[in-house]
Amino acid sequence: MTLPTILTIILNYRTPEQTLKSAAAALREMKDLAGEIVIVDNCSGDDSFELMTAAVAEQGWDPDGRMRVVQAGHNGGFGAGCNTAMRLGLSDGKQPDFVYLLNSGAWPESGAIRRLRDFMIAYPRAGLVGSLIRGADAHPHSTAFRFPSIAGEFESSARTGAISRWLDNSITTLPIPQKDTQVDWVAGTSMMLRRRMLDEIGLFDETFFLHFEETDLCRRAAAAGWRTHYVPSSEVVHIGSVSTGMKTWRRTPPSWFDSRLYYFTKSHGQAYAALATLARISGSLIWRARRLFSGKPQIDPEGFLRDLTSHSARSLFNRSPRSPDYPNPTSHLTNIIAEDRK
Repeated sequence: MTLPTILTIILNYRTPEQTLKSAAAALREMKDLAGEIVIVDNCSGDDSFELMTAAVAEQGWDPDGRMRVVQAGHNGGFGAGCNTAMRLGLSDGKQPDFVYLLNSGAWPESGAIRRLRDFMIAYPRAGLVGSLIRGADAHPHSTAFRFPSIAGEFESSARTGAISRWLDNSITTLPIPQKDTQVDWVAGTSMMLRRRMLDEIGLFDETFFLHFEETDLCRRAAAAGWRTHYVPSSEVVHIGSVSTGMKTWRRTPPSWFDSRLYYFTKSHGQAYAALATLARISGSLIWRARRLFSGKPQIDPEGFLRDLTSHSARSLFNRSPRSPDYPNPTSHLTNIIAEDRK
């Protein structure tokens, strides 16, 4: 029987040593699996591409196309970088059965990739499957979620027990599942995708420069009848923040606000997007009042409520998110992408 093939994709942005460590771990886990690894340098603008190409050759990782290092050509963001590799496919020009996305700061534990593949084989309608993610301290991270909603925006910003109990079924971040579980979406830190699903619904929407691209892909998959699952037996170690990493930001980057607004507008329309923002602002005001009277610590990044409000106002009165004349935030993100994806 011919084994299904896997194309493992690792996106690099100015972290070549870390990326190579991730690639080495992936190669170890791919030893007995059919497939290849592609490292995409997302136009780092430094010597990342040359360093990684030389290292792959020196380690002897590149015979028969087992591991390749390619240039994205431009920095179009996380989804665009992954799309570059998915369009390339395997070194023989064929498309893989599965695509595995691995963060450049993540290292799969023993059997992690195989377990995702086996789950895909066992459940033909599984379109996307995510791993359990642990930090360097072995503490598990929350990477399984419900789709964002108006109620979820209000609950997550209010941070109030009574409100959370009232909106329990709308809380975006799920308790970490202890067994294989169908969820709405999973973080792209360690995610396997079915190529047949991608052929049907398309690749990442490259309008998202960074943030919400996985959410959008899982939503499109669900609309087409594909399922997203969380498989905790597949364990991956990840250093740094996970997914959007908001708790580690000193200031929320414009890209997050851009992507959030685009996601809600694309998924539900402008009126829903406006109500979702109003819900987030209202919840934030409740939290601010609680802090004022209880002395609770600051949790949101500096100036978050002000930035959210001003971004919403500009979008409402000036232009829709990511219209053709909307400025690409690449220049602003040059100094924060590496930090956010570490």
